[in-house]
Amino acid sequence: MSKSIRSILLNDPVNPVKPLKNKLFQIGSPGLLLSIFLMTGCGQNNQEAGWNQGAPELPFAVVQQQNVAVEKEYSASIEGIANVEIRPQVSGYLSKIYVDEGEYVKAGQPLFKLDDGVYQEQLRTAQAALTTAKASLLTAKINLDRKKELVSSKVVTDIQIQEAQATYDGAQGAVAQAESAIESARINVNFSTIKAPVSGYIGRLNYRPGSLLSPTNVESITVLSDIQEVYVYFSMSENDFVDFQQRYDGKLNNAPAVDLLISNGSKYELQGKIDAIDGQFSRTTGSITMRAKFSNPKLLLRSGNTGRIVLGQNHDNAILFPISSTMSIQDRIFAYSVDQESKVVQLPIQVSGKSGQNFIVTDGIKPGDKYIVSGFERLQSGDAVVEQKSVPEEHKNSHN
Repeated sequence: MSKSIRSILLNDPVNPVKPLKNKLFQIGSPGLLLSIFLMTGCGQNNQEAGWNQGAPELPFAVVQQQNVAVEKEYSASIEGIANVEIRPQVSGYLSKIYVDEGEYVKAGQPLFKLDDGVYQEQLRTAQAALTTAKASLLTAKINLDRKKELVSSKVVTDIQIQEAQATYDGAQGAVAQAESAIESARINVNFSTIKAPVSGYIGRLNYRPGSLLSPTNVESITVLSDIQEVYVYFSMSENDFVDFQQRYDGKLNNAPAVDLLISNGSKYELQGKIDAIDGQFSRTTGSITMRAKFSNPKLLLRSGNTGRIVLGQNHDNAILFPISSTMSIQDRIFAYSVDQESKVVQLPIQVSGKSGQNFIVTDGIKPGDKYIVSGFERLQSGDAVVEQKSVPEEHKNSHN
């Protein structure tokens, strides 16, 4: 301390400073200055060490890119290849029911019986009319033949011959008409027994014995579902459909076989084939309906079942990111990357599907980016992190 400053401090009338007697604690003492310097330096080092020790040590990994096969799922509904409404072809009272709801029947098997008394009577009347018509035909033929024999003797005229011929022709027509009436009556009798047009399962029975049935009834008697093969209907978004068309050149024959997940989540044992696409997109949903056909030999699938169609797609140079290394916040998916300064960057990512335990990322992160594998739940953007020296074994193959 200079002499002038020292004199001012000593002569201050308000806060006079008394001179220190111990030279060790004088301001100009070299020992004191060295002690203060060492203490200050140690404090700063301890503070920096404490700061570094506060950064969590976490496992890092690098975003990879590779060719993968992706499975996309679409909600689906199942229908029998033939869902036939069973209706009467003639009118009558329902007299017998040969089957029960849910029963499997074969094509041609009797299902219901209508009272056929009226049709049996019509058949007998037609048969009697045929007998009369045949008798008239025989009489007309005898008369025609006799007059033809008298032509040479000029006993009959040509007009009489023509009249006899016309009578004969009319009798032939009457016979044909009677035969047709018999066939019509017989058909009505047969129609009174309603048979299964195809093999399948009987649906709900809408009528009971004694009900008056006719072809014009609003409700069918029941619905018969042929499920030896089934159609599975599903809808695809416009983007997915465009990708589907481009991937397979717009030809269904080039499309791969599809799998079906049934309602309990298990995979149906047989694969199906897409065989039809709707002609236009729905204006309300913006999607297009597609149809896949599945064989159903064990009759496991029924009309009205639901499931999910699984369509495999190959992606070249796809960006894979472990699902376990992401966090979902308000329907958004986030990854935690690490910048060059070892600071956390919380990134929203866009995904197009899944491959095993990985997301297929379309935006938000790129190959070569470093990300935090686990332990990021309490981190925020800007937090400092330290790379763990060894990544846990379970994360080494996270992209496989």
